[in-house]
Amino acid sequence: MKSSLPIRALPLALLLGLSACSILETDRIDYKSSGRGVSLEVPPDLTQLPGQSRYVVPGTAVTASNYQSIQAAAATTGTPTAATTIADVHFERSGNERWLRVDRPADKLWNPVREFWLESGFLLAVDQQNIGILETDWAENRAKIPQDIIRATIGKMLDSVYSTGERDKFRTRMERNAQGGTDIFISHRGMEEAYTNAQRDSTIWQPRASDPNLEAEFLRRLMVRLGVSQEQSKAIIASAAQAPAVPNARVANVNNVPVVQVNEDFDRAWRRVGLALDRTGFTVEDRDRNKGIYFVRYVDPTLEKKEPGFFGKLLGRGTPPVPTSRYQVSVKSEAQVATVSVLDSNGAPVTAAVAQRIVQVIADELK
Repeated sequence: MKSSLPIRALPLALLLGLSACSILETDRIDYKSSGRGVSLEVPPDLTQLPGQSRYVVPGTAVTASNYQSIQAAAATTGTPTAATTIADVHFERSGNERWLRVDRPADKLWNPVREFWLESGFLLAVDQQNIGILETDWAENRAKIPQDIIRATIGKMLDSVYSTGERDKFRTRMERNAQGGTDIFISHRGMEEAYTNAQRDSTIWQPRASDPNLEAEFLRRLMVRLGVSQEQSKAIIASAAQAPAVPNARVANVNNVPVVQVNEDFDRAWRRVGLALDRTGFTVEDRDRNKGIYFVRYVDPTLEKKEPGFFGKLLGRGTPPVPTSRYQVSVKSEAQVATVSVLDSNGAPVTAAVAQRIVQVIADELK
């Protein structure tokens, strides 16, 4: 069941009764205080964690030093003003997926969405308009740092020594829809620092579950950036009806090759698979909705990084990157059953072992 909520004035009673539900407290999110334009110092295993963070993201980082030129570019493209955009923004929900449907072409939305993430205190690690993907760098939600008496007394002088032990990144994907508008999806990935022994003197970074509340909150904030008032956006998010549980995905075998099957039509399966790829960090290099194919780049989690030897370290050689492989993730639907399969870069079947590893990642996210 799908709910479509156009942005329009809601009764004050609904706002007061619902705006506090189903969304995060807005004062509990603060990525700006990390310092816009300054990359956080994080261990290498956070950006390419062997066996966990399986994927490598391409693209050139965009910092806030570009911000003035971005604003100038937005002005030349004729970005619509807030006064004319309220009626064309809709909040959509189907199962556990949430997204925005905006009655504007993607090229008119690119700069406002791009500015939105920079204004929110993030760096952009991926900025690829040709495939409609923006992805932030890893960032820290400084609002989660406890306001203890020591920090309150010292103030910002030593603020940089405090850390939450968590990092977040967000991917925005824009797709043209059949009505000529644009669907906007926001997905979250999280990492957390964990102790490796009882002495608590060594830590590693490991993935933590995606946070749908964070995704919903940034969708709400993006609605405001596109012209919706704060009060309307909170009421719209809060009033979204709880959708029924999404059918569980299952791994099956077709011609002795593992695939994922779900009981749903193509539109919903395509959307859910796209979000699953985003949330689990696949690098989506291109997509062809007419053919039902996502073109992705994947790092095999069974491959470990090889540390340089003694002479390699002496000569300053770094750890060689884990090799990546390109695949096609195919989505086909027949008789309300969607089948997700993995092909090689040329569209030929892959080995059963490779297919099993990849479809299991997708199936785990779809459940």
